[in-house]
Amino acid sequence: MSYKIEMYEQAAQPVLSIRTRAAVGDLPQVFGAAFGAIMKYLGELGENPSGEPFAAYYNMDMQDLDLEIGFPVNKVLPGKNDIKPSEIPAGKQVSCIHKGPYSQVEPVYNAMMRWIEENGYTPTGVAYEFYLNDVPEESELLTRVVFPVL
Repeated sequence: MSYKIEMYEQAAQPVLSIRTRAAVGDLPQVFGAAFGAIMKYLGELGENPSGEPFAAYYNMDMQDLDLEIGFPVNKVLPGKNDIKPSEIPAGKQVSCIHKGPYSQVEPVYNAMMRWIEENGYTPTGVAYEFYLNDVPEESELLTRVVFPVL
């Protein structure tokens, strides 16, 4: 399969997020709870997300994923309890859209890693997934996978 892999320079993006650990099988519940808590808190602040919900993966241990789950925001906002201000760092990013079930995203990761290596870049070790839609039909799900690179 052919993928449209793009590179661009990204400005630093403030976010509100929750950092946690979870097994891949628990992600639907963990994401639901985290996104719900952050949206509720944004409502309390009178703020809205400035972009799609995301998850940052700091490792790829499917039984013990180190995750940051959150929303981009327009400015740095105060945290509350587990919800912390953070940022997606500025720099070069490689991006590709995956269409289909989340469980079938691995080929996109593999294609992107090949592209990064073939083009002389080094991944920073973090992978982001931005969830562009929330539809009942899994085949229509859109996920933007992003690797910051050096």
